[in-house]
Amino acid sequence: MSGHSKWHNIQKTKGAADAKRSAAFTKIAKEIIVAVKQGGSGDPANNSRLATVIAKAKAANMPNDNIKRTIDKALGAGNTDNYESVTYEGYGPCGVAVIVEALTDNRNRTAPEVRHYFDKFGGNMGAQGCVSWSFDRKGVIVIDNEDGDYDEDTVMMDALDAGAEDFSPDETIFEITTDPDSFNDVVSALEGKGYTFVSAEIGLVPQNYIKLNTEDDVKMMNKLLDALEDNDDVQNVYHNWEQE
Repeated sequence: MSGHSKWHNIQKTKGAADAKRSAAFTKIAKEIIVAVKQGGSGDPANNSRLATVIAKAKAANMPNDNIKRTIDKALGAGNTDNYESVTYEGYGPCGVAVIVEALTDNRNRTAPEVRHYFDKFGGNMGAQGCVSWSFDRKGVIVIDNEDGDYDEDTVMMDALDAGAEDFSPDETIFEITTDPDSFNDVVSALEGKGYTFVSAEIGLVPQNYIKLNTEDDVKMMNKLLDALEDNDDVQNVYHNWEQE
């Protein structure tokens, strides 16, 4: 139904997260704590931000006990975790646009670290808004069909009936795109039909892509992404590098 799938651009990132599951769960737990505190409720039915993070947690195979324990921790009177949401923007090798979303308890620690990664690996950190204009915030749901269990037309109709904006098959996966405001409703409707997700989250989707043509640029871009992903304060990294 629509063009180019974005999933191949985040496969490597997802693979890295799977290989470092404990670190991935720690980052999601941080998002849960922020969602509970900002939303004022530990009930996803009354806290849409929490519902969104829980969908992400489930897609990452975070155990329900971990999710509940983290919500209870956030609701606890003695909880002093206080994270600030910060976004950094910049350029990787050859002008690849990069956006870094962080949750930090000390931006004086996080900002220099992120700037260092950009400088070290062939890029530079820019001013707020320098690249975000070229990204759209969307809900993105990915369904695995490597075993061919799902019929493409059926999944497409189920997604569109649930309120999705777009549906894109790409080799062994289906990518479903939603408006951020309808993301939770689409997730719930598809879960109700028995679908499980490889990934389900609201994030930034680039409007266009850049290819890197030399091995050195590819190597530096990979190192930049790895360094950012490995930082404890960094939650999400978005870019418009079209990986082969």
